[in-house]
Amino acid sequence: MSKVLAGIKADGTEMIRNQKNKKNPEENGIKTKYNWEIIFTILCFIFLILGLILERTTENNTVHHIAYYIAYFFGGYFAMKEALADIVKGKFEIDFLMIFAAVGAAILGKHSEGTLLLFLFSLGNSLENYALERAKKQIKALNDLTPSTASVKRDGEIVSLPIEEVKLGDIVIVRAGSKVPVDGVIILGESSVNQAPITGESNPVEKMALKKDEIRFGKDFSRLEEKNKVFAGTINGEGVLEVEVLKISADSTLSRLIKMVNEAESKQSPTQQFTKNIEKYYVPFILLFVIILCFAFLVLSETPAESFYRAMRVLVGGSPCALAISTPSAVLSGIARAAKERVLIKGGKALEVLGGLHTIAFDKTGTLTEGIPIVKNIEVYNMTENELVNILFAVESLSTHPIAKSIVKKCNEILKGNRNDIKVSDIKNIAGKGIVSVINNEKVYIGSRNLMIESGFTLTQETEDKIDEFAEKGYTTMIVGLENKGISGIVSLIDEPREGVKEVVRTLKEIGVADIMMLSGDNPKVAQTIGSELGITTVKGGLLPEDKLKEIEKVKNSGLTIAMVGDGVNDAPAMAVSNVGIAMGAAGSDVALETADVALLADKLENLAFVIGLSKEAKKIIRQNLIISLGMIVFLIPASLFGLTEMGPTVIFHEGTTVAVVFNALRLLTYKNKLKK
Repeated sequence: MSKVLAGIKADGTEMIRNQKNKKNPEENGIKTKYNWEIIFTILCFIFLILGLILERTTENNTVHHIAYYIAYFFGGYFAMKEALADIVKGKFEIDFLMIFAAVGAAILGKHSEGTLLLFLFSLGNSLENYALERAKKQIKALNDLTPSTASVKRDGEIVSLPIEEVKLGDIVIVRAGSKVPVDGVIILGESSVNQAPITGESNPVEKMALKKDEIRFGKDFSRLEEKNKVFAGTINGEGVLEVEVLKISADSTLSRLIKMVNEAESKQSPTQQFTKNIEKYYVPFILLFVIILCFAFLVLSETPAESFYRAMRVLVGGSPCALAISTPSAVLSGIARAAKERVLIKGGKALEVLGGLHTIAFDKTGTLTEGIPIVKNIEVYNMTENELVNILFAVESLSTHPIAKSIVKKCNEILKGNRNDIKVSDIKNIAGKGIVSVINNEKVYIGSRNLMIESGFTLTQETEDKIDEFAEKGYTTMIVGLENKGISGIVSLIDEPREGVKEVVRTLKEIGVADIMMLSGDNPKVAQTIGSELGITTVKGGLLPEDKLKEIEKVKNSGLTIAMVGDGVNDAPAMAVSNVGIAMGAAGSDVALETADVALLADKLENLAFVIGLSKEAKKIIRQNLIISLGMIVFLIPASLFGLTEMGPTVIFHEGTTVAVVFNALRLLTYKNKLKK
């Protein structure tokens, strides 16, 4: 049997590099072999027909024998190559079994049946390769996204360089209507960029240059705002952009994506491992059984030739061709279909586990909600509004947290550029609680109620009531406490649920996810308000990262399968502990791409419902394929053993089943994203 799943380059870097020559040499080799397989199959068929005609129209046996032998050559050429390669490695695989059976038929003078076997085996392999190429093309299409050259500023001139020669810090010119060649930050120009090749987002995204006052953390690609960064493979709109290179081509998001998609094929699912183990022991067993059957004439009243012919029928009927290809073809098709929607599934294991999920746990901020909190109100105590706002700006401008960014934005609106020069030192972020810093030798605390209590602050009943009032409205509160002045302010924010989240949650329930959890570090009342609005089954609020991890472990320890959905950074521990870690908006995030089992490159929840539905369909198809392939083996072995079928029908049933399971698997390529907008 042809190794239909071999041949996709595992090294994404190599793939990108080879685009300079437009065609991957290895890919060309695969296509050449595939084309020759088709040609040889056709020639085998021609000489099979010729042999049948000559056998019935001439008495000269030599003539039709020659036609059959030529057909043998064309039909068995590639199978023989595979068989010899396996034998050298000490393996006896399916190709060997088919060649053995065909030679056995020829020895018995059953030339037409042996030729039919090789023709159908060759045809089956050709059809499998053709069918699976359709799946592979959706993955290989990623290779064509990055241009092979880039226009780079060098020594005051703009030069065209091969993409692999572009260095970190180079300035690349991206003209209107052209592809972006690198991952980088825009330093000059404005434009709209089509990011669909990477994220699947259909609407262009407005991009602009990074301003000097926005450079607080250095030009770290993962920390840059969406508006300031571009991905390799995306398409520039109407404006000209100057982009500083932050990742070389080998490390770009696209290159990493290609590499991981291709590596995913080698990560076997539990069912793949199961069938591989069956194959490992079954092939030698069936070969031994066939050898024993060859000597059946010693105990049965039949000739050695009849025993041998029976053994060859059993060999064909018992060969696990369909079983071997049934699961890999479905896994490949599922991964390819997901990749088309810009969902990266890292192997067959993740694909199968997704299809059997009992529980999905979501982080709240940035996953179920927009992740862009809006400041609704600033309560001020013990100082003027101007003093409090200046403190808030000085401290929060040093944080990358979404809440911090929103507070900074609101402060800018209030101050209108009239900011005090406040020196902040000894900044300490406390995960899930807030931030502590020092201003004028006084500690400043900005964070949750728990942070304040743990830091020794006393909350008045008025303050408590105000926090509860905000919580009932779904507002998140950040309390400001100064070491010498006590509680000095409360900032209330609201993070609106994402558009379409309710529909996604409803769809997840409809496709069989029994429990949908929300794990949030926010106030439990706030979490409960938002969870109830969205239709979340189980809501847990006030959780630290380690608490989220414990909640995941609790579900796992009860024997249920759980997935954790987060941003791939703050939720990395919980994602790692879960059965499947799913990263939202993973494009550009190295942590997300590395830690998650499934990466939703676009920041779209509807893709989650899609990929779980796809995985459930994949599991169903895998189960169908196993039933078909194992059922046919169970039928053909006794049918061949007891003479209920001749060699010809056995071959047709055997090869027909192989092709059937492949095309059944390929139905996954047409799976619809019902929630896609």
